Amino acid sequence: MTLAARAHQLCDDVVGRLRIVRDDILDSSPVESAKQSIAQLLGHTDNLEELKAQIDALTAELEVLRRRDRALSASMTKLDEEQRLAARIQQDFLPKSMPAVGAMRFAACFRPAHYVSGDLYDIARLDEHHVGVYLADAVGHGMPAALLTMFMRQALVTKQIQPNGYRLLDPNETLTKLNNALREQNLSCSTFATAIYARVDCRNSEVCFARGGHPAPIIISREGSIREVECEGSLLGVFDDETWPLTCVKVQPGERLLLYSDGIEHAFCPQGEVGGDHWKSKLAELSAQPTGDLFSSFEEAINANASARDDLTMIVVEHAE
Repeated sequence: MTLAARAHQLCDDVVGRLRIVRDDILDSSPVESAKQSIAQLLGHTDNLEELKAQIDALTAELEVLRRRDRALSASMTKLDEEQRLAARIQQDFLPKSMPAVGAMRFAACFRPAHYVSGDLYDIARLDEHHVGVYLADAVGHGMPAALLTMFMRQALVTKQIQPNGYRLLDPNETLTKLNNALREQNLSCSTFATAIYARVDCRNSEVCFARGGHPAPIIISREGSIREVECEGSLLGVFDDETWPLTCVKVQPGERLLLYSDGIEHAFCPQGEVGGDHWKSKLAELSAQPTGDLFSSFEEAINANASARDDLTMIVVEHAE
């Protein structure tokens, strides 16, 4: 039973007893007995009219509280429905299926901390040979962060149309355009995001990417060892005329490239600690598992950690053998 329900029950019990006493008074029951009963409940006066007024006032106040509770419950129900709808809309913006081009395979795990997520990702074919992989993480949680990532997704530019065809933008160009779009909105100074955008060439398994303040990708070798791909890159939406370096890496047969949001770092930190590499020990422990099992194992480990309250997204780019 909730605290509010228990409080209502106790109030109902008191009011019920008060009404019995009041009825006794109105029915000309022995005055002294009624006065003693009321005195035990309300405590300090032997004026019957004053006691009756107090009983009526308490009853009226209880009814006001009940109406307020009903209004609050209705508002909370409406808010819950709206957030569930927002979550379904956000899910509609996620890929419905994963491309498989040549030997390259793609998979993703998306886990909001609440109804909607401050993370958003996309995996889409750019042409017959290339696949674009995008992951963004807005500062904060909930609806404000989700709205920012939705804007960023719509502002993402991955190719340039030319008179004789098109040109795929390098990932660092894409991040530059995305940063400019954020800066043009004149958003609050506390509004910023991290993002990583990778272009996968499925002919030679080369992945070129740029990252804006986002965690660096990790290579999982066929033997199960892990290593971070070193690259630089500042936050998005903070500075004008910022640039991001382009980094390219080959994903060898049997290897997997992992892109992730920092929610995974927070999920495995000891309570009270911020950030850290504790999760990498878990990744190394599970690295021999197929990608689907790897995601499931991570989710189970996070579910066991009651303090994990951050959005979490993981994307795997795999070179199938």
